[in-house]
Amino acid sequence: MPIADAIATTVSVKHERDESALHAPVLHVSNLGKRVPLPGSELTILDGVSFAIERGDSVAIVGASGSGKSTLLSLMAGLDTPSEGTVLLDGESLSALDEDGRARVRGEKVGFVFQSFQLLPSLTALENVMLPLELRGDGDAETPACAILENVGLGERLGHYPRQLSGGEQQRVALARAFVTKPSVLFADEPTGNLDTNTGQAIIELLFAMNADAGTTLVLVTHDEHLAVRCGRMLRLDSGRLMAS
Repeated sequence: MPIADAIATTVSVKHERDESALHAPVLHVSNLGKRVPLPGSELTILDGVSFAIERGDSVAIVGASGSGKSTLLSLMAGLDTPSEGTVLLDGESLSALDEDGRARVRGEKVGFVFQSFQLLPSLTALENVMLPLELRGDGDAETPACAILENVGLGERLGHYPRQLSGGEQQRVALARAFVTKPSVLFADEPTGNLDTNTGQAIIELLFAMNADAGTTLVLVTHDEHLAVRCGRMLRLDSGRLMAS
């Protein structure tokens, strides 16, 4: 085969792979299970959970306390490993990766918002938002971090430490940190759980507005049905099993 034809064929195949990846589900969960040993027995937290989430979707995972919601989120994000089954995140099998590999995927493709904010107390608001950019080796972390903090209304609070910020302000910093890397998927675990009703509502409005602007896939864990219906789809867990919708 002439060199030019070989190059053209290679480019065509790569283009087809890229197009296929673009249209594939951003998250694909297959027969996922999680068990933990107990003295003389074991506890099943998740059992045979399977579903797919399309790129750009917003999905709420709901269920009673202890139903396995947060465990499922941890497995989807590669923070934990399953007892059986697989998670494909943006085409990569998390179970096929070691911890360094899963950390790389998280750094490149995942954003997190937690109930307890998870800000580093020794870093300022600006430094907290810069951190994920610095960890992945971006040359200029300060400019985008400043810009997104301005966008969430904290342009005057860049140098403040978490202890100097209210709960709502801390969660705004957490939102800025989650979105600054332009993740493929944003995982939010009870993001208003530590906030009063009015502050929580403001955070939710900001979360959905930022998610719409960024076109990010949102996976939201919540016990709040009123919040869950804001998402385009709902997945309900009961005692570790996915219920039919």
